[in-house]
Amino acid sequence: MILRNLRPIASLLLAAALLLTGNGVQFTLLPLRGQADGFSTVALGLMGSAYYVGFVAGCLFAPHVVLRVGHIRTFTAMVAVAAATTLAYALAPQPVAWSLFRLLTGFALAGFYLVLESWLNDGATNATRGFVMSTYVIVNYLAVAGGQSLINLYPIESDGAFMLAAILAALAIVPVALTRSAQPAPVTLFRLQPRQLYDAAPVALIGAFAIGIANGAFWALAPISAAGAGLDHGEVALFMSIAVLAGALAQWPAGRLSDRIDRRKVLLALLVGAAATGFALWQLAATGPLMLTFGFLFGALALPGYSLAAAHAYDKTPAHDMVATAATVLLASGLGSVIGPLAATAFITLEGPRRLFLFTALVEAALAFYVLYRMCVQAPSEHADKTDFDLVTTAPVGGVVTSDELDPADPSVGVPEGFVQESDAENEEKAEREPERVEPAPR
Repeated sequence: MILRNLRPIASLLLAAALLLTGNGVQFTLLPLRGQADGFSTVALGLMGSAYYVGFVAGCLFAPHVVLRVGHIRTFTAMVAVAAATTLAYALAPQPVAWSLFRLLTGFALAGFYLVLESWLNDGATNATRGFVMSTYVIVNYLAVAGGQSLINLYPIESDGAFMLAAILAALAIVPVALTRSAQPAPVTLFRLQPRQLYDAAPVALIGAFAIGIANGAFWALAPISAAGAGLDHGEVALFMSIAVLAGALAQWPAGRLSDRIDRRKVLLALLVGAAATGFALWQLAATGPLMLTFGFLFGALALPGYSLAAAHAYDKTPAHDMVATAATVLLASGLGSVIGPLAATAFITLEGPRRLFLFTALVEAALAFYVLYRMCVQAPSEHADKTDFDLVTTAPVGGVVTSDELDPADPSVGVPEGFVQESDAENEEKAEREPERVEPAPR
């Protein structure tokens, strides 16, 4: 049953694993290599912000590229840009050039996510969509976490890791180029409703923005902070991988707990824990295993916050506005991630790399006070009004991921030319059908 459900989208998942593993390499490699090449902390923060500027721009404009030139051409172009920019880092080791390359990478990754998620959603049936998209989310986490460890294959000062990341990105074209699943499919358009969401669920909108600030700073600068704490490059990669996997493991139990009680209470507890862990990472001279333990705690407490903010938003959203709400939450987080790396550099420049975690702790503590205030002035959602926590739609990976089929009639959904909506019965028949083997004619 599992293999039958995965067979139609196996090539798409393989493409995701290849490209995201290559991108995972860069999250740790670029800060460490930039620091080795003498880049300032401000330059490294600018690179981190540039990635999210590109990602936000890609979320807004990539859907129109798909509608204009089609899925295959968009996918190929985005993967080619991602592979080319990865090689370009080694050719132009300058802060301004690297910031431009990160911006292009962010745009390309947003387009890649859009096309891939569109195909996955369209290729699944109502009975298999949850399983298919959950598998996709798991592949995301494993690829990003696994990519961190690949920096150990080459010295940071060499160009080998860049070449490996570029090879992985380029190979992502192959499975999709050969798949029979690649066809016109609806894509999500970013119709934003920030005022409507703020009126309905202010904690969701402000929470996503603030969590984006803290987590954006973490993704951009945590490798140099961990290195500044005395970890070698291999331990830095392990620190980042552990944090990512801890966040992935904590997301589901935190979400399920929030189904039973006020989601804001669970979010508040996570924020308090993440702030305490950040203060500990700043104050304690943690090295080796202790530093890795704190990395696990930080990932488990800080990274699931986005998921709870998104789930709280969906509790307050009518079904027909779900795509627009998801887009608004994602963009709020993206804008926060643009601000976070640059703001954090002020702390690091003054007091050293450990101050990164003081910055994240202050952001999380401020958000915790805001959540507490909102809990005092606004009653929690009635249990009957809450949606069940959904790992797929709330995961902080990819673009706007939905657990339901995209409705072509939704104004937040774009329909490319040539799209033909198939019934679940037709999709299931297509999934079960084995490719016909053509026997050679007798000689």
